[in-house]
Amino acid sequence: MKNSTHALRLEMTIGVVAIGLSIGACGSAAPPSASEQGLARAAPAPGGPPAVTVFATGLDNPRGLKFGPDGFLYVAEGGVGGSRSTVGLCDQVPEVGPYTGSPDGARISKIDRNGARTTVVEGLPSSQTSAASGSLVSGVADVAFIGRDLYALVSGAGCSHGVAGTTNGVLRVARDGVVTPVADLSAFYKANPVAHPNPGDFEPDGTPYAMVAVHGNLFVVEPNHGELDRVTRKGGIDRVVDISASQGHIVPTAIAYRDGDFYVGNLNPFPIVDGSSKVLRITRGGEIQVFADDLTTVLGLAFDDEGRLYVLENTTGNPFPTPDTGRIVRIDENGNRKVVASGLFLPTGMTMGPDRNLYVSNVGFGPPPVGLGQVIQVRLDDD
Repeated sequence: MKNSTHALRLEMTIGVVAIGLSIGACGSAAPPSASEQGLARAAPAPGGPPAVTVFATGLDNPRGLKFGPDGFLYVAEGGVGGSRSTVGLCDQVPEVGPYTGSPDGARISKIDRNGARTTVVEGLPSSQTSAASGSLVSGVADVAFIGRDLYALVSGAGCSHGVAGTTNGVLRVARDGVVTPVADLSAFYKANPVAHPNPGDFEPDGTPYAMVAVHGNLFVVEPNHGELDRVTRKGGIDRVVDISASQGHIVPTAIAYRDGDFYVGNLNPFPIVDGSSKVLRITRGGEIQVFADDLTTVLGLAFDDEGRLYVLENTTGNPFPTPDTGRIVRIDENGNRKVVASGLFLPTGMTMGPDRNLYVSNVGFGPPPVGLGQVIQVRLDDD
């Protein structure tokens, strides 16, 4: 089995099938409702608060999420995939392909303080792996704000993902839903190869996963190639650091920013080995040092006002992604750790809310039917 973000999609299918929740191509019974699929089991760590509760439902493969200046929570969604094919037009990774997709299967939603969802923009590219590997979907990977302007990171586009005539990149979304292309990341990745790509599962269009806004620019982490890049509001792209050059194929996924430095967490190759992931501190000049290690399958990072880092782990205690094993670990400035929530169902993104609570995309990967994705709220204690 090849190791990469593609392994994430493929092995998540294995994890779901293993506990009898797979549907569709596997022909099993209808899935539980969204609330039955893990939210009732998602729980705070032993020892008291915080509490884990459902904040919103009805999402299609939710990924990165951020609060906007209007107070709404904006959620990137992988979407629903599609049936179009690019077989014969470009190379695709054999273990998870051939991909199929659509130019209009993904969307961005916003959620009000009561948990009600509305669509901000739809009709964005969405792709899915083969039925044999679970028909797992990618589309919009993350969102970010510069001032009042909303930006979207597209990850499921491009010929290598089965969606001809589209590219992965950054889009600007106006308040009326009009979308303007800002930066073509597919072209940048192809023109600027990293030092140590993994040939066995190489994605020509890349699979950018997370994005953060810093000082009027956007910074994007790409796991399949292994890099951190800067995107300007005018569409310029330059590389901050080739992570693969010094770290190898570690599959960097999550990003946060604090006090002049970036913090990047990695998924790491499969099978999962508990404690094999880490968080890197990366300077604006591209210098890398290990900030925290002994972590597992990191897919989200967020700081609180006191400088404590919250790390979202997709799966723990299992060799492949497994529902109800995700958790959140808090690391303070002295390196002390505390598990603040556990039992999460394949979580894929996390953000700190203005209420100083965490909001997490839950049931972020999985088989159809659509609409099972959720956002959960993790109410934090004051210690």
